[in-house]
Amino acid sequence: MQALANLADARQETDTPLLEVRDLRVTFAGEDGDITAVEDLSFAIAPGETVCIVGESGSGKSVTSLSITRLVEFGGGRIENGQILLDDGTGAPKNLITASETMMRQVRGNQIGMIFQEPITALNPVLNIADQLIEGLRTHHNLSASAARARALELMKQVRIPEPERRLDQFPHELSGGMRQRVMIALALACKPRLLIADEPTTALDVTIQAEILGLINRLQRETGTSIIFITHDMAVVAQIADRVVVMKDGRKVDEAPVDELFASPRHPYTQALLAAVPKLGDMRGKSFPEAMKLVGEDTVVRAPIEGSTKPMLTVEGLTTRFPVTGGILRRVVARVHAVEDVSFTVNAGRTLSLVGESGCGKSTTARSILRLVNPDKGVVKLDGQDITELAAADLRLARQHMQIVFQDPFGSLDPKRRLFDQVAAPLRNFRNLHGNALAERVETLFQRVQLPPSFTSRYPHELSGGQRQRVAIARAIALEPKLVVADEAVSALDVSVQAEVLNMMMDLQAELGLSYLFISHDMAVVERVSHDVGVMYLGRIVEIGPRQAVLENPQHAYTKALLSAVPVADPSKRRLDGPVDFKPIPSPVHPPDHTPEPSIFKDLGGGHRVLVTEGWY
Repeated sequence: MQALANLADARQETDTPLLEVRDLRVTFAGEDGDITAVEDLSFAIAPGETVCIVGESGSGKSVTSLSITRLVEFGGGRIENGQILLDDGTGAPKNLITASETMMRQVRGNQIGMIFQEPITALNPVLNIADQLIEGLRTHHNLSASAARARALELMKQVRIPEPERRLDQFPHELSGGMRQRVMIALALACKPRLLIADEPTTALDVTIQAEILGLINRLQRETGTSIIFITHDMAVVAQIADRVVVMKDGRKVDEAPVDELFASPRHPYTQALLAAVPKLGDMRGKSFPEAMKLVGEDTVVRAPIEGSTKPMLTVEGLTTRFPVTGGILRRVVARVHAVEDVSFTVNAGRTLSLVGESGCGKSTTARSILRLVNPDKGVVKLDGQDITELAAADLRLARQHMQIVFQDPFGSLDPKRRLFDQVAAPLRNFRNLHGNALAERVETLFQRVQLPPSFTSRYPHELSGGQRQRVAIARAIALEPKLVVADEAVSALDVSVQAEVLNMMMDLQAELGLSYLFISHDMAVVERVSHDVGVMYLGRIVEIGPRQAVLENPQHAYTKALLSAVPVADPSKRRLDGPVDFKPIPSPVHPPDHTPEPSIFKDLGGGHRVLVTEGWY
């Protein structure tokens, strides 16, 4: 607390902001003329201050962050007006808009660090993690190769990446989405910048690691006085970290206030709508079935509880997926990664099972194994009685029209060279033989269902924000009205208001079509809202599973309790980040090739609620 007091005193002693944005206007060239992404935006950030920029996807948050570093120009954007003044310590603020590219190369990564929204596109796919971390350290700090690698290893440990020595020599595609995000955070922190711009830095992280990463950033700020511009749609995170909040809508600033004032008495109707749409853990206490979220300005819609049926739609028994680790000159298998180990569960027709757990625990690999995007080592997967694991290639293709997936990273799952109309229309052409006006009407209807205007059908993925791209991916997934939809962090990229609309849409579709969902998420409040059942995963195994009420309201496994205790609270008076950061070591999922793990043995607590009692499997 003394460090925070000193920081507050330091802010009061200086009248010069570290960064000041004045009257910023940014445009992009479009087919029908220029598109204004940011208009007349002004704000400032003091040394050691955290300013959160919030707003719906497409509101201009990310464009603002890219403009500060002048990276927006490499994506087709033009800064038409304004000033971006950076106090670089020389006494006279520098206008970054008129700075040379040589100067900007010294600013980026050194004075201003950047955590990008989509790590898979920000990381270099042909360089290993070590080379990418070392590059900035050697460029800006003139470190030797050995010293830079030692610092890179230290950074990997700071952001809690398991087996950091081995991960340094891996490439981005070999890491999970959450691990890639942590590498991005390590890159941004490497040179200890004076200003850190964090664009949705915890989107792909589970709540336990999110809490530790936010604590790490908070500690860095206390120790070094780093200023932070934090861009997010998670209002609970805003409540935990912000000093001041800037609210954007349609490229303009509509509200700005200290965080306590903003949450206590929001002035602008849009700010009120944002706060009202925030799901809160505990809102579903005592309720057995999923329930639609209440939207501001929407008349109360009476929806019957989604009970689902007792008919099993997806049955998974003993699913095991392991990946070989090769080494030596002959590239022999020297170990195996036990990504998914002896996983069993059932999803009934019209019901939702949510899988939760930290990044790298095996959630996404479980989903991919079920869909045969990854071939499991053993186990049985039955979709409506049909064994997916036994199907030949031609039969598997036909079966896939009944099971669809919304991937975690929409930019990676959409083809950058094809218009969005063609991408959503492709499954309808292939499996429903739709063409002409019938196809166009169906695609237009799908875009409207995910809250996108029909005009977007003519656009390409790069012309949309991250949240808008995710909505296109959802439209494509529901196009064939499948029996099972795997939603792998399907709403993690959406701001809270659109997230609420999309979740309600998914629940409406479930009620209308009897869809079964395998819902993978790290947002426990969202999981509580949409789930009938919940399975908690840790190190490739399910450690607790059962009805949502039982698991979330009466957790029995220590890891489940840790997940729930780490959920951020959307109340600035209940901050949890000012204490010490406690990094717990993560056991390794890598074992010798001949390792035979113990089977999963559960204690039955009644009513379908089971908790793992197998010990020492890792």
